[in-house]
Amino acid sequence: MGADRFATAARLKAIGQEAQARVYRAATRRPAPRRSKLTGRAALLALVLCALIVALAYPMRQYIAQRSDIADQRKEAQQAKERVERLREEKARWQDDAYVRTQARQRLHFLLPGETGYTVVDPAPSADGDSGARRSSDEAAAHRPWYDNFWDSVDHADAAGTPRR
Repeated sequence: MGADRFATAARLKAIGQEAQARVYRAATRRPAPRRSKLTGRAALLALVLCALIVALAYPMRQYIAQRSDIADQRKEAQQAKERVERLREEKARWQDDAYVRTQARQRLHFLLPGETGYTVVDPAPSADGDSGARRSSDEAAAHRPWYDNFWDSVDHADAAGTPRR
């Protein structure tokens, strides 16, 4: 009976130790009181980052605008080079006597000796259809004072500038 008592006491002691260990573990696992996620260091870091963004915004905008201007200038320079090349080609064409003769015949209506030139006048009215009305108004304008003609031309120019609806 003595041994049985000793075994029961040992068993109770072991159960007590296990219970104490569980209580200790539960007490240590209890979450610590939550602190604010925004600490002083984090707030200072956020403030510094915002200040950097604000300080760099204007120079970045200027940089981008300057890059855009540089691209536009390069494009204009390329167009100028192309125009210079076209003008050089045209100048080379004008050095050719046959080209000069052809242009003189087309533009100035020059004729070579022995050729007969003809000019054909189109009796049909112009594309806008008011050539007869224009002739009669020109004849009437010749007999009016200059200031009336001037004012009519101002009215006509003003009416031509308004869009039709």
